[in-house]
Amino acid sequence: MAVFDTPREAFGALRPVCVQLTKAQTAENVERLHLQLRSVSDSALQELQEYVLFPLRFTLKTPGPKRESVVQKVVECLAFVLSATRVRKADLLQELFSELCLCLGSPSGPSQLAPLSEELKQDVIWALQALLHAADWDVLLTLYRPSALPHLGFAVSLLLAVAERERAKAVQISALCCLQALLLQCDCRKRHRPLDGEERRRVGDLFASFLPGVSVALSRVITGDVKQGHTVVVAATRAFSRALSGVMADEQLARVPPKREKSALGRDGRVAELLVHRSPDWVTGTAAKLSVLIRKVVGGVSAHPHWKARKELADMSSLLLSECSRSLAGSVGQLVKALVGLVNDESPEVQSRSNEALRDLAAQGVLAEDRRLADILSEELHALTTALPRLMSSQDDQGKVSTLNLLVGYLKLLGPRMNAILHSVSHLRRLSKALMQVLELDAKDVKIVEERCWWGPEGSREPPGSLTEPLPRGNSPRKHFRFFAEDRVFFLLRQVGRILGYYGDLYLLTDHFMELYRESATYRKQAALVVNELIAGAAGRDMDVLHKRGTGPSKDELRGVVASVLEEYVDPANWHLVTSPEGEGLDAEPAVKYSELLAVPSAESFQLPPPLNPRPLVHSMSSNIWQICIQLEGVGCSALALEKDFRELLISVLYPVLEKAGDSTLLISQVALGTVADICQACGYDSVPGLICQNADYLVDGISLHLRRLAHEPHAARVLEAMLRHSDADVLPLVGDVIQDVLAALDRGHSDRMPLFLGVMHTLVSMLASWFVSGCLTGGKPEENGGPLPGGSGPQEKRPAAVPTAEEMEAFFQEYVWQKRIAEGDLPDEENGEEAKPLPASAPESNDNSLEEETPLPFHAQVAKEVMERCVHLLSDKSLRVRLKVLDVLELCVTVLHPHQNHFLPLVHQTWPALVTRLTNDDPLAVLRAFKVLCTLGARSGDFLRRRFSKDVLPKLAGSLATQAPVSARSGPIYSHTLAFKLQLAVLQGLGSLCQALDLDESDLHQVAEACLPYLSAKQPLKLQAAAHSVFLHLMQMDPDAVWLFLGELWCPRAYEPPHPSLRPVRLSGMGKTRNEFTDNVQRLLDELQ
Repeated sequence: MAVFDTPREAFGALRPVCVQLTKAQTAENVERLHLQLRSVSDSALQELQEYVLFPLRFTLKTPGPKRESVVQKVVECLAFVLSATRVRKADLLQELFSELCLCLGSPSGPSQLAPLSEELKQDVIWALQALLHAADWDVLLTLYRPSALPHLGFAVSLLLAVAERERAKAVQISALCCLQALLLQCDCRKRHRPLDGEERRRVGDLFASFLPGVSVALSRVITGDVKQGHTVVVAATRAFSRALSGVMADEQLARVPPKREKSALGRDGRVAELLVHRSPDWVTGTAAKLSVLIRKVVGGVSAHPHWKARKELADMSSLLLSECSRSLAGSVGQLVKALVGLVNDESPEVQSRSNEALRDLAAQGVLAEDRRLADILSEELHALTTALPRLMSSQDDQGKVSTLNLLVGYLKLLGPRMNAILHSVSHLRRLSKALMQVLELDAKDVKIVEERCWWGPEGSREPPGSLTEPLPRGNSPRKHFRFFAEDRVFFLLRQVGRILGYYGDLYLLTDHFMELYRESATYRKQAALVVNELIAGAAGRDMDVLHKRGTGPSKDELRGVVASVLEEYVDPANWHLVTSPEGEGLDAEPAVKYSELLAVPSAESFQLPPPLNPRPLVHSMSSNIWQICIQLEGVGCSALALEKDFRELLISVLYPVLEKAGDSTLLISQVALGTVADICQACGYDSVPGLICQNADYLVDGISLHLRRLAHEPHAARVLEAMLRHSDADVLPLVGDVIQDVLAALDRGHSDRMPLFLGVMHTLVSMLASWFVSGCLTGGKPEENGGPLPGGSGPQEKRPAAVPTAEEMEAFFQEYVWQKRIAEGDLPDEENGEEAKPLPASAPESNDNSLEEETPLPFHAQVAKEVMERCVHLLSDKSLRVRLKVLDVLELCVTVLHPHQNHFLPLVHQTWPALVTRLTNDDPLAVLRAFKVLCTLGARSGDFLRRRFSKDVLPKLAGSLATQAPVSARSGPIYSHTLAFKLQLAVLQGLGSLCQALDLDESDLHQVAEACLPYLSAKQPLKLQAAAHSVFLHLMQMDPDAVWLFLGELWCPRAYEPPHPSLRPVRLSGMGKTRNEFTDNVQRLLDELQ
């Protein structure tokens, strides 16, 4: 279609359709005009604007009823013309404005809506919006004169009626957007010239008359049915905030004269009556009424399920706080509450907008510099802290998070002004008591009392996170509180403490909370939690604030506060608390009460405590554990706050912390290890062993002093154990004197302290094994150290043979000739038999031994030797607990000393009689542990124990296995849980490797095979069958022919034909036998021999 660019051409094309429409007002004629208008350029249409509008306006003003379709077509055509042209005449603007408004009004009552279709209403509103955007700025301002107030009021009432009563979302949103455009605060993309101060005041004076109706109607729309959708709520909230800011802006109200201007009265008295003078009294009264509506809007939108509605609430709060904070002072609390409550919204967009709004307000100084607003915030804070315990006990987790978000937000907004509030006794007392009640811990958990750090038969079982490996940062134990379970709640409470420490008077706050710490055991844990966060906040650690503080505490001031707090923490009355049923004094003994493992405990296990010294309650012990953990966290927090300045306090802190690192309570030990790591990081040490070694002089001095007063200071052993366990070999020379003190105390034989000293010895020797024996672990498992498998279920894998040297080959052939002579009967005389046998290979060994005798023992081996000598004497102690611990230590000593054979074998000789007694005549638990020690001895001493084992142990061991075999064969599934089964299993698992290590002769091997044969029965438990199978696999490696013959007598699957007639056939007892209970296991063993 051709485009008419010139007015002449356009007039020629439009004139016929305009004349036709003037004659006949039909929908077809309007549509024909609309179609023709699309072929006219905007410039040409601008020249013919009034000509084209005439037939359309004429159609609307024609008296009588009109068809709705015609009106709708006319309005659409009007909107098209207005969107393509500019309105440059004031009278045309006002006439078109009135005519379009009349389309919405009812003929019977102009203030009421006409019963029109949704499409027509929407088209009329779009046309109104197009008219407002098409008018030139100076022309548009003529619509906002006092004389035009009735026309504006008519339009506003119609638009509010559409927004409130219409159910179509699109129509509602169009009405709200048009109302916003009528307020000259639309969000359209077209750039409008901003109003200057005087223009804003005049527009505000006009709309002040409509503010009550507008605010009430919009609040009803906002808080209406949720089903209306979030888009309606967003548009209504935006219009509500723009209407309030346009009338109640502080800058405008400052320009309002105290008395009404005479020019405003005008000639029309009725118009003058409609105008409102925004006097201080009017502002006060209106603000009071608006506060009710604002509270209603905030309450409704803050809980809206859609994030865009909540984001619009943040925009509204930011706008009103920045522009109307003085006029709407009574609503500031609600607006701040809304903004702060959205800071931690689930939607990232809402969080970002709320944080941005708070930062903008803080940067503008709106809250911090206005004393009246600060007073409002302090009142809100006081009211919130008063209600905090009740809210925390009655709300759900989400409600608690919202409540604490408010508390954090109030404190952040107050910023430096918080200090003045905290100097108020009532405010500080209310806040502190609220925190004490909210932070109450749930100390009824039995689990933390039961979880212990044991160093039992399997070796040292370190708590997770041993400091010999890198520790994960920021891992504190999860605390259980009485009034909440959500971690987010505790995070916000920690933020409260840090903000108080950041802005508040550190001396005042720490003194106040430490006074609560001292005066009441109920508040002690909560007060310590708050003090820890105060110190972290004062140091500025992990702070997210809105205001920067002026001057924080100096390093000296912070160090002084930390020193006084830590002095209170490590005071014996607060540090040495009862954390186990045995009491604090005996809690240092880490040994297991093995008698409690028996199926029927002895009577001594049920001895009641003295009546005057009742056992502590589990609740009390759990509470004490948490108190110690919180205090340990406070030490770590203080170290991170002071950084390298904390080195000055190490002399008084490191010893108590290491004492708790050696505590037998698992939770305390874990937290103490984390505290040591914090100290190491803060003070700039490369590693925890470096921290211990560089401060060993302080620690050793304290340990030596306390060892002399062990009855009053039973915790020195814990510190020494922690030093050894979490350091390296460099610490050994530094603690040599202390180790001698412990050995001397062990010699003095204090029976009540014996487990304490043995715990130290166990830790010492286990660390020696890990430091100085290659491939050795603290657990002391020989199969992991290169020796035979005392506890394995299979044979030891053969290592690849190395290429023999010339000397080794010579020795081999000489030994072969010697054995051949013996086999042929060429035996030497008894007297010189030893001299006749060539021993060229033993000469170098004797030389090596002589050199080793001349070489002094290394320090670590000397220490292990002295410990092993004590173990020999203590193996016969009357206490089963002591004997078991001695066996643990003895096994580790064997691991450390076995490279030094000249010193090791004499000690084995001394140990053997007592060890045999433990093996043959002791409690089953001691027998089990002694056999494991025997396996380790056999792996480390070679054939040194061969004759002793064959004479003293093997007969009784074989007899015990034979005696128990029928019992286990007819047992049920419960038998695997008994101590007898565990003993059988341990003996069978270790016997094969022990025989191989000791290189037993044929008769002893036959005795072992006879003893283990019943366990190849299919009637035995599967684990015992597998263990017996492993014994025979080891025997096969030593003498496969003898084992084949032994098994063949029991079961032989086939007959063996001689390869030559001159040879006699092989006859075995197992040939031709029917299948029995041993068949399957024997067959598997024979298959292994193939």
